[in-house]
Amino acid sequence: MFDFEEELKKLPAKPGVYLMHDENDTIIYVGKAISLKNRVRSYFRASTVKSPKIEKMVSKIARFEYIITDSELEALVLENNLIKEHNPRYNTMLKDDKTYPYIKVTVSEDYPRILFAREMKKDKSKYFGPYSSAGAVKDTIELMNKLYTLRTCNRNLPKDFGSDRPCLNYHMKQCLAPCQGNVTKEAYREQVEKALEFLNGNYSPILKELEHKMQTASENLDFEEAIRYRELLNSVKQVSQKQKITDSDGEDKDIIALSKDDTDAVVQVFFVRNGKLIGREHFYMTHVSEDSKSQILESFVKQFYAGTPFIPKELMLQEEIEDKEVIEKWLSARKGARVYLRIPKIGTKEKLVELAAKNAELVLSQDREKIKREEGRTIGAVKEIAALLGLEHIYRMEAFDISNISGFENVGSMVVYEKGKPCRSDYRKFKIKTVTGPDDYACMREVLTRRFLHGMEEQKQLDIKDIDRQFGSFTKFPDLLLMDGGKGQVNIALEVLAELKLAIPVCGMVKDDNHRTRGLYYNNIEIPIDRHSEGFKLVTRIQDEAHRFAIEYHRSLRSKTQVRSILDDIPGIGPARRKALMKYFKSIEDIKAASVEELMQVPDISERVAKEIHLFFRN
Repeated sequence: MFDFEEELKKLPAKPGVYLMHDENDTIIYVGKAISLKNRVRSYFRASTVKSPKIEKMVSKIARFEYIITDSELEALVLENNLIKEHNPRYNTMLKDDKTYPYIKVTVSEDYPRILFAREMKKDKSKYFGPYSSAGAVKDTIELMNKLYTLRTCNRNLPKDFGSDRPCLNYHMKQCLAPCQGNVTKEAYREQVEKALEFLNGNYSPILKELEHKMQTASENLDFEEAIRYRELLNSVKQVSQKQKITDSDGEDKDIIALSKDDTDAVVQVFFVRNGKLIGREHFYMTHVSEDSKSQILESFVKQFYAGTPFIPKELMLQEEIEDKEVIEKWLSARKGARVYLRIPKIGTKEKLVELAAKNAELVLSQDREKIKREEGRTIGAVKEIAALLGLEHIYRMEAFDISNISGFENVGSMVVYEKGKPCRSDYRKFKIKTVTGPDDYACMREVLTRRFLHGMEEQKQLDIKDIDRQFGSFTKFPDLLLMDGGKGQVNIALEVLAELKLAIPVCGMVKDDNHRTRGLYYNNIEIPIDRHSEGFKLVTRIQDEAHRFAIEYHRSLRSKTQVRSILDDIPGIGPARRKALMKYFKSIEDIKAASVEELMQVPDISERVAKEIHLFFRN
């Protein structure tokens, strides 16, 4: 069950994307936030004014999840990718691939250009982005063309060498004029590589150069030029926050990173398809206390990709792994195409791995909190009960309940909790054999007597002093016996244990007039218990579970007795023949109308039985 109150407490005050799921686990809404903590909480805050559409969406939320990012811009683009992938019912934005602009470098040309693009195509060009500001992209392209003196024309080079005069940019010293053959292909390529380095994330040289030129212009009192450089500097800083979520090569890849503590590790995988992050998943790895991150990554890759139906072209790993080459060959053979394992060190790809690692750390820290809360609900609750009753130690608790309707089919249930958790494999059902009518005390006496006599017999057969916990549920005796009732039920249990010479503490779970647990009955004293404590909650869970298990068994027995047919009253007709008759004739009316000869056509129906059936329906 998704605990909204607890999950809302765990939300980080970081940028990211959140996904709302309905009761069928379908994603119904994807949103972004500069602070996940503030944004997601606002949906569940009564004081927040919401549109009718959002009100309706919130009413359908069964759970939510989220992915942290490094910036709101990254969250924006990730939101776009996930909306396109999952098409959530309550999202109405970001419908096409032209939502954000890209920077395109035509590296397949002899003399490449840097262009503005609204979509990414598989045309052998390199794409960077997407970016949030079209103006900033245009300013950056203009800046790079000026700094690296690259061409902006559409001429087909080298075919159009010398076919026309050089443009104004050449005379302004903003283009090397390759159209005139003034620069070799190699020298021009060097300038293009510098531009690509900038686009790959190395902004320092350009930022320093712009800072220097702005300061120089200011010192020379050329304020107009200084303002121009300042604006270009701001544009570069804005673009330097470039989106890492979408990769420029449009390939399929998985980005894998992990976080570990002393005992466990969480591996986070980002799934990139066609250059876009469309989903993520985390995997819990245990028994890793002695393993390095490299060893854990290697184990994960081997185990995960041995069973996954799709293998991407590239796996980007957080660290080097020992059998990298062997694993590459293995994955390539499985895929039927070359697969690469890469460990990025700089630039965008390295940032993506960092982002995966951050999300892995977030999952692991939350799991630690979850484990602590679970220990509080289980082991901590058991310790509370032990302290309340003055018992030194409780490991195993057994609870019993009786169910009947006006004495019909009396049944008993035995539920078992070990370390505060249900041990369902040890649950047992009892069909009362010696009691008729609604006598719960007598029924409880029979159930407890049968339970402990059976256990004592098993112990004798084992012929051991220290009963190992691997044996049957009856062999293991409880450290505390919980009775669904007060003084009367407790005394019945104490009498049974005394007759069998067993020393087991017995505690009653006392209910109030509204059938809610109000306290414990132990050693002839009713002990009040804090309704808000974990111990109280555990007692209530055990009591409810014993009742549920008994009712479930009783209901199944009633169902069996109600599955009855008029055919059962015919001599010689049992379940098998009844089933054969219904399969052959389809209805009771058809059986009534059948002749002896027709009845004999049914498998396993002899002439004698056919005559019995025929006679039965005619008397």
